[in-house]
Amino acid sequence: MATLNKVEQAKAGFCGLDLAPRLSELSAAGWESLDEATLTIHLKWLGIFFRPVTPGRFMLRLRLPNGVIHADQLDVLAEAVDRCGSHGSADITTRQNIQLRGLLLEDMPPLMAALERVGLTSRQSGHDNPRNVTGNPLAGIDPEEFIDTRPLVDRIQAAVLGPDGPRNLPRKFNVAVGGAPDSFLLHNDLAFLPAFHDGTLGFTVMVGGFFSAQRNELAIPLGLWLQADQLPAFTLAVLRHYERQGDRSNRNKTRLMYLIDALGLDCYRAEVVESYGAVAGADAAALVPHDGSHLVCRAPRDICGVHAQKQPGLHWVGLHVPMGRLHADGMGDLARLARTYGSGGLRLSESQNALIADVPGDQLEALLAEPLLQQFRVDPGALAAEAVSCTGNRYCSFALIPTKSTAQAVVEELERRLEVPHGVRTHWTGCPNACGQPYMGSIGLMGAKARKDGEMVEAVKVFLGGSMAADPRLAELHDKGIPLSELPEALEQILVERFGARPRALPA
Repeated sequence: MATLNKVEQAKAGFCGLDLAPRLSELSAAGWESLDEATLTIHLKWLGIFFRPVTPGRFMLRLRLPNGVIHADQLDVLAEAVDRCGSHGSADITTRQNIQLRGLLLEDMPPLMAALERVGLTSRQSGHDNPRNVTGNPLAGIDPEEFIDTRPLVDRIQAAVLGPDGPRNLPRKFNVAVGGAPDSFLLHNDLAFLPAFHDGTLGFTVMVGGFFSAQRNELAIPLGLWLQADQLPAFTLAVLRHYERQGDRSNRNKTRLMYLIDALGLDCYRAEVVESYGAVAGADAAALVPHDGSHLVCRAPRDICGVHAQKQPGLHWVGLHVPMGRLHADGMGDLARLARTYGSGGLRLSESQNALIADVPGDQLEALLAEPLLQQFRVDPGALAAEAVSCTGNRYCSFALIPTKSTAQAVVEELERRLEVPHGVRTHWTGCPNACGQPYMGSIGLMGAKARKDGEMVEAVKVFLGGSMAADPRLAELHDKGIPLSELPEALEQILVERFGARPRALPA
């Protein structure tokens, strides 16, 4: 039997979920009293993250299936951030989720209770667990959708967090459900893409997508087609198989694609089909072979702006949240606007933006005149609209640069200098772990170090050519070290030469 790596040895003692009834006791004792494994590993099963760069201040990651949140829920989160004073903030993540920052450990028990009262949870949102399940951010209101992904995503989450769900995966696991022509799915370990079989709409199965410091892969066809009602049990079958068979000796080779490589795709598929039969109590022959063809055919839409919903007379209003960063007052105002002008419903996108749903036509003018929309604009520039960023070195000890502030400053400077004829998606990440998904961007930027004037300085690696369109591909390395001080000029040249940008006539 292979030797367990150090993390697996720490996990073998108990499941982090066992800490839930002890949370008040742990917080009363103080975070300094906790052993390293509890502090840095086990608490993440509850969604609680110790941040070494802000000792004593914790991050809480929620679960928001399909990126759906209601104004009343957002109010609770705004209050939690507000209590943290200058330490408090929140981030919209690239998984349509929210992370709260600046919390004290003693904040956690009452906050967990408050979350439960409004139907939210942070359970199993970190470390070796199935992460937030994503779906079409426009689900249910999208005139172009094939299927509303919200109930499917909710059922998948209920299955994986239920009593039969995994408690100790070898590594994290990402799941997504597509419901429209937009492609934002293939970096997931398991992705369900809408597809027809014999005239019936269902889903083809894609597996193995992931980004890491060691390897980056797009998901590949598993060769199966599922009916919509099979998705929760199939997800559970894949996870339980991975929990049993995944490598626990080398964490650098533990993501699902490594298991597929080790078994071979045909063998892996056969074992997953067998696992499905055990989970679903159904004949595995009910799963239909499929060639992997699907209805996803274009890059994700920019959700910003005013758009007609499928419901006559109603609109969604997409707002650009710069780098996904929120503060208490903005969160409270966003909740107020959703209640005042819409149904109270809000959605979050993988581009770290937000939308207000169900706004009647006669309310649009008043909504667009609200002061908050000067900060969260409906008409951001071609670079700002889909500029995505990880949290950077302000909160993450792995990040080599301050990604959010750098990205914001560089994007603003480039939009001041250039007219960009179409959206250019930029992805910023602080380190090779690639939380900011640099390989998905038309331009990807990864924190690095470079030598300038004989000294090592903050820099970025630049990747070009990523696309989530009909022919998806990962960005490739273009430059391995551009100092941050030289970055605006370097990106200006790239945008002019490769993306048709033209210099603006700047004021004298």
